[in-house]
Amino acid sequence: MPLALFVLGLTIFGLGTTEFMIAGLLPELATAFGVSVPDAGLLISLFAVGVVIGAPTMTVLTSRVPRKLTLVTPLVIFLAGEVLAALAPTFGVLMTARVVTAVAHGAFFGIGAVVAADLVSQDKKARAIAIMFGGLTIATVAGVPMGTFIGQQLGWRATFWAVAIIGAIGLIGVIALVPRQPRDEVQRFGRELAAFRRPRLWLALATTTLSQAALYSAYTYLAPLVTEITGFTATAVAPLLMLYGVGTVLGSWLGGRLADRNLMRTLAIGLVVLGGILALFTLTAHSTIAMVITLAVFGVASFVINPALQTRVMNISPDAPTLASAVNISAFNVGNALGPWLAGLAISSGAGFLAPSWVGAALAVGSIATALASIAADRRRNSTRTHVATVSA
Repeated sequence: MPLALFVLGLTIFGLGTTEFMIAGLLPELATAFGVSVPDAGLLISLFAVGVVIGAPTMTVLTSRVPRKLTLVTPLVIFLAGEVLAALAPTFGVLMTARVVTAVAHGAFFGIGAVVAADLVSQDKKARAIAIMFGGLTIATVAGVPMGTFIGQQLGWRATFWAVAIIGAIGLIGVIALVPRQPRDEVQRFGRELAAFRRPRLWLALATTTLSQAALYSAYTYLAPLVTEITGFTATAVAPLLMLYGVGTVLGSWLGGRLADRNLMRTLAIGLVVLGGILALFTLTAHSTIAMVITLAVFGVASFVINPALQTRVMNISPDAPTLASAVNISAFNVGNALGPWLAGLAISSGAGFLAPSWVGAALAVGSIATALASIAADRRRNSTRTHVATVSA
């Protein structure tokens, strides 16, 4: 695999760390700004909203710009957002900083996936995307626990400064090692939009949204779940998140290989496992040993579907890969916003910290339904093509 893929993965590590680390810092941030834990969870939802807006918007605005420049620009914006967050005097300023970094995050992910896929042959696309997303999984293994530990020991501001340093290293790596990829042709916005007339694309985007909503409804509130329900101490949160992260690394690697063999089968089975694990949380949360095992499997199930989700959208839209990729990143983050919001409502209603698991399981059922509908749509399309070819012959 090209070295540039691993550079992209390193950069995604920094972006992923700032996206996820809030989950481990919710209690500290709630205390620092005098807000409730569900209100602090809005920092995750608001970040997701920023990605939803930023990914397709920046893709359209940079449609005639060489791809390498579209990777460098968001990283500069990302660094500015991290510095603003580290200096934030109020909760409102911190929320603003999260939006700034989210816009950059979404844009980089969207174009990065296309660059990664273009660096390899067709039969290795899912694995290439898995390597890039591997930075995200390493963020859950090392970045998020590191951020949680730094925040607990040195204060939450130190965490944002640490991520800013990682982002600067990633920026240097992209400038130095990612090859230039000028666009082959002028992209016409109307042509890109035409891809969104396809029902199969909307089914794929719906599957992405629902699956991520299911995942993040539970992930966002893991810290209070393991401390308030399972009985772990606050210092155990970081190693527990690291355990989850180890599972995501395995899941991403496995998902890339399996998706290159049979994409939709990998996706469907992965979603069923995810839904099952989320439902299982309601039983295992009362046992420390069972919770440890469930968290590890949850990590695998969370990321085994990601390469398939991204590759599916790009395969459906070969004439509009950049915009479709960016919109799918938005779909990821619509789910990232929807899940924590619904889970927060459930907690605020008095259902307790087990409620996010039930919310996630219900959302996972929805994602399974859209994935099965996609499989059915593929079969109908293939059957129609076969019939037309037979008649023509």
